[in-house]
Amino acid sequence: MVELLLLRHGIAEERCPERVDGERALTPLGRSRTRAVAGRLVLLGLGCDQLVTSPLVRARQTAEIAVAERLVAEGSASLSLRVDAALAPGGDPLPLVAEFQRAASAHTRLQRLALVGHEPDLGALAAQLIGAPEGAIVLKKAGIALLLLGPGWGQLKLLMAPRQLLGTQ
Repeated sequence: MVELLLLRHGIAEERCPERVDGERALTPLGRSRTRAVAGRLVLLGLGCDQLVTSPLVRARQTAEIAVAERLVAEGSASLSLRVDAALAPGGDPLPLVAEFQRAASAHTRLQRLALVGHEPDLGALAAQLIGAPEGAIVLKKAGIALLLLGPGWGQLKLLMAPRQLLGTQ
């Protein structure tokens, strides 16, 4: 079995006509909250064997912070993050999940893949994997969803906003 950790990018600069959407960066609050979320995930034992991110700047920055906070488990095959266009808005991340499941089937221990991306895509992926209607799952910025995946089935184990995860108001 495989676990899938979905992490939405942190708080980013506002949209504006003068800036290409893909170049919007994390704000200082976005960086600090993302750092705190990644650190809490590590403390909770939710380190990952592999991390794949959207190519958009705000997602890449979120993923870089996660790697710096050691969300990618030490001793894993890939300590560097992987960038994949399938996690860009409107992409199809299902092949990434299937690829990881195939690779994990050769190992006996539970493995965890982290995907860093955007809404509504991550929520739609989670809903699809657990058989819920589209729109049933929404991730807040720097929020997470944790799913357990078996052959042909998925189970939502955890869905938390950063405030819940960090115990803040």
